[in-house]
Amino acid sequence: MRDDTEEIFTLDEVAAYLKVGKRTVYRLAAAKRIPAFKVGGSWRFSRAEIDDWIRRQSAGGGNEPAEAVRRTR
Repeated sequence: MRDDTEEIFTLDEVAAYLKVGKRTVYRLAAAKRIPAFKVGGSWRFSRAEIDDWIRRQSAGGGNEPAEAVRRTR
């Protein structure tokens, strides 16, 4: 039986999991502010690493606020 923490999310799936927009997740991944890797040019996310990242963010261990990745015009 496979452990759920071995699950790999697509960009769309991690956006839904985090309840944020796809563009936000893309910017976080491109800025290396969220654990991610690319497979054939598409972003992928380990559920276990995302869960750990969430815990670090909740504990105040995040590097910068999410606003830091907002696009400037």
